[in-house]
Amino acid sequence: MSQSKPEAKPLTEGQRAYEARRAAKAGVSLEKWLAGKAREQEEAARAARKAAEAPKPARKPGFFSRLIDKAHKPL
Repeated sequence: MSQSKPEAKPLTEGQRAYEARRAAKAGVSLEKWLAGKAREQEEAARAARKAAEAPKPARKPGFFSRLIDKAHKPL
């Protein structure tokens, strides 16, 4: 399953300055900051895909569970 990575849009000067200020405030380089931000976006996308998957069907109740349920039903 080889997936091509989506190309990151180049940042405008204003966006780059904003991200540089945030990176400086966090005490990391701009490159590390942008790499971390891209990683977080990937994780969020992966979590969204996983949440969108169809849930597995519920298992049939076990033998004793069915027996107890039958015993609790009125005649």
